[in-house]
Amino acid sequence: VVLPSGVSAWLGVPFAAPPVRDLRWRPPQRVAAWTAIRHADRFAPECLQPLRGDRQNHYFGVEATSEDCLYLNIWAPAAAHGAPVIVWIYGGGFTIGSASMANYSGEPLAREGVVRVNIAYRVGPLGFLALPELGRESGNGGSGNYGLMDQIAALDWVKRNIARFGGDPGNVTIVGQSAGSMSVALLQTSPAARGLFRRAVGMSGSPFGGMLGPAPLGVAEAQGLALEKELGATSLAALRALPGDVVAAAKTPRDPIVVDGQIVTGPAERVFADRGQNDVPVLIGYTRDESFRPLGPVADRAALAAAVRARFGEGATPAILAAYADPDAARAAANIARDSTVGRQMTEWALYQARYGTQPAYGYFFTRRQPYAPGITFSDHDPATVGAYHSGDVPYWLRTRPSLNLLRPTRAWESGDVALEDEMAAALLAFARTGTPASPTIGRWPTFDPAAPRLVRLAPASAVVAWPHIADMALFAAPAPRTPTRPRD
Repeated sequence: VVLPSGVSAWLGVPFAAPPVRDLRWRPPQRVAAWTAIRHADRFAPECLQPLRGDRQNHYFGVEATSEDCLYLNIWAPAAAHGAPVIVWIYGGGFTIGSASMANYSGEPLAREGVVRVNIAYRVGPLGFLALPELGRESGNGGSGNYGLMDQIAALDWVKRNIARFGGDPGNVTIVGQSAGSMSVALLQTSPAARGLFRRAVGMSGSPFGGMLGPAPLGVAEAQGLALEKELGATSLAALRALPGDVVAAAKTPRDPIVVDGQIVTGPAERVFADRGQNDVPVLIGYTRDESFRPLGPVADRAALAAAVRARFGEGATPAILAAYADPDAARAAANIARDSTVGRQMTEWALYQARYGTQPAYGYFFTRRQPYAPGITFSDHDPATVGAYHSGDVPYWLRTRPSLNLLRPTRAWESGDVALEDEMAAALLAFARTGTPASPTIGRWPTFDPAAPRLVRLAPASAVVAWPHIADMALFAAPAPRTPTRPRD
């Protein structure tokens, strides 16, 4: 399809065989070859998943879902030849997500000379179930991580085929947000992904920091057996015979990522310390108001002290309150919630890359609160309190701000938003082309240096600043629960 912008799009391109029936919970298989013309003019269904609230009001919109979902979408500029490739990996807590939502469109960046690819992967228990019987069937003792295998299969497809669409298979940058960012970090640690990408961009999520690291195989398989019991199945064959939507709706809690020994070989910290990572440049960061484990309503410093004591214990409380001494108790609470979760995840990723890698790390801190139209209030997005929320940076990086208003006509964009989008998209494009982010206001971004840690604060007036609270994040070293409350996005 040639779009009015001149960008060519190929939508719903299969990169693996449908993972259905006997292929459910198996590594993705190669697509059967075809000789007839295949139409690539519409998106494929998103991977089977539970609905999340009112889909009319969510970024995904109303999309078809199917267990037959291993497809990708490609956007390429006219007459592209050897262009850098940017591959997007969606987030959604490894339970939901779509390669086709408007907020992730590849058309805007393709207009600026890169080939953009969005890949799909299995989510929820259909993508991340571990079971002893699956381990025996695999031949290597491991199970789980099928969604990560899908990502690797898609990247392998890109390496083998993207030159036909004008892309350079030797210059692939993987980019993800939230669970997509965690996926990027896991791919950096995975021996199975070696050689499939040259650069990595992570936005608000990683397995570093003790919050969402991969579960031991035995733990994940026990969780899988509990899910099997919930569904009333007595064997793997019985599980495969169940309707996919029944499996997707299972409620038994699970750690989605598991140390299976093949795709995920250990905690990210250990892989990096052993210098076993895919050593590539990384551009990583987070937003000011990440809200994975909020401390709850905090009206004053006394309430803040009580909330910190309840969360982190009596011994840690004085040091945390001293480090986060903002007189606005609600602001201090938000900073603590952020830095004890996503802030620490991204900071430790940068520290480990700097300590054990030969390639540079670059950091950012997104602080722009999107401007809402007057009188807008809805669900948990109160314009007065939502702040620079989790995923709020995505439309600036991908130049998809107008797409938000297709499904949520709530934003009243200002000239500063246009300038910020120019800043962020330019940095991403420069990173994909050269390995060094550069943008109109900042110029070349500073390399992360643990001795003098700085990052780029992204706002209508972007600037290079000290990495906020970087030394204080060590106060949250005690492991937090594996499964956070769902962030607002």
